[in-house]
Amino acid sequence: MASSNRMPYSRRLFAWLVAYSLVLVGCVVFFQYRREKQFKAGELNERLQQINAEILDDMEAGVDFRAFRRAAAPEGMRVSVIDPEGRVVYDNTLDTLPAGNHLRREEIAAAMRDGSGYCLRRHSESTGGTYFYSARRGADGMVVRTAVPYSVSLHTLLKADYGFLWVIGSVTLLMCTLGYFATRRMGMHIRRLREFAEKAEKGERIYDSGSFPHDELGDISHNIVRLYASLQRATSERDREHAAALRDRREKEQIKKRLTENINHELKTPVAAIQACLETMVDHPDMDAVKRMEFTRRALANTGRLRQLLDDVALITRMEEGRHNITLGPVDLAGVIRETAAEHEADARARGIGIRLSLPPALPMTGNRQLLESVFNNLLDNALSYSGATEVSVTGGTTPSGGIRVTVADNGSGVGEEHLPRLFERFYRVDKGRSRAAGGTGLGLSIVRNAVALHGGSITVANRGGLEFDIDLPSNAK
Repeated sequence: MASSNRMPYSRRLFAWLVAYSLVLVGCVVFFQYRREKQFKAGELNERLQQINAEILDDMEAGVDFRAFRRAAAPEGMRVSVIDPEGRVVYDNTLDTLPAGNHLRREEIAAAMRDGSGYCLRRHSESTGGTYFYSARRGADGMVVRTAVPYSVSLHTLLKADYGFLWVIGSVTLLMCTLGYFATRRMGMHIRRLREFAEKAEKGERIYDSGSFPHDELGDISHNIVRLYASLQRATSERDREHAAALRDRREKEQIKKRLTENINHELKTPVAAIQACLETMVDHPDMDAVKRMEFTRRALANTGRLRQLLDDVALITRMEEGRHNITLGPVDLAGVIRETAAEHEADARARGIGIRLSLPPALPMTGNRQLLESVFNNLLDNALSYSGATEVSVTGGTTPSGGIRVTVADNGSGVGEEHLPRLFERFYRVDKGRSRAAGGTGLGLSIVRNAVALHGGSITVANRGGLEFDIDLPSNAK
């Protein structure tokens, strides 16, 4: 950017305006001075020409001008007569006439050419003084020249009247004053635009603030700043969205990577168990029927675990692909919960656990029945398999805001507080050995959280005697 020591543009513009005004005034003054001086010189010449004409008339009438003019000439006036050859034949101030040729004298040359002429100021070699000369040519070619000494009084007489300069000076001062305010106003525009350009060059944040003078240039300047600020906001928003998209993409890639690693790790256990059972039976063809049946059941159990793991992974993948792949429709959530609880009754009785429901007749909402079934199926499986409880309760109803809240709680021992923030992570297990022994895949609670989120809801977990899951869902989930 330009150096800060440089004179501001408004001052430079004002200086140019003052200089222009001074040049204009100078030209006017010079022209007026010359014009007025020539006018006054012309007036003096007219008076002297009148005397010259009288002398020429006397000469044509035969009057002896020498005696007449020497006696009658006003005091201080010099009267000369020059013949057509340029010789001075008479001069009332000289006893000895000059011998030089006077045809090249300015006033004489003009008189010989035009009939009359004058010279404003010239030094006389004959007398040593300075005179204003006026000459007139007669019909016979004789030239009469009168001269007035160029004294202080004559200089004052011929001096131009400078009264008009006060008017010109006042007008100039007024113009400069108006120009100062006009250039200062323009300087405000330029200063604001310069500050805007400096901030834009540095990439600083520019807000649509401040004000320009209320005129056309101010409106244009304000629009430029406002448009740039809008563009900057749009660019910033685009960059944030792009950064968020990249961040989400990296997170998804990391999640997929971890998921792939975890799936690979989880698949090894049932596959290795199935392989071991089959290899044992192949290597021992004479194995008794009881042992063969035991290994067959182990292989079948691990096959079921493997199938459940693949089903859970497929469900999570489907949810991660986006809500547009999930079909939503009218669902009675209370009916879904009752049917899911009924499917777990036999297992609950076998474990000595009671399932208690406290639900209204119906909880209508918009959702995906299969995902909602997976939510409560996983929560009940989790409570029956790992809680060590004697009772699992499911309560539900509507909230004052029109939503739905369902709570799934057990009276078991709960989990350590350090485990609560990670319960919904994929493949996270509080007791890994116990979870695998119970046939869990480690994906159940992750499926629950994603399914609730896809319905526009939220889920929280806390230790309240046992574990308590609170699920909030909108009744009109889209």
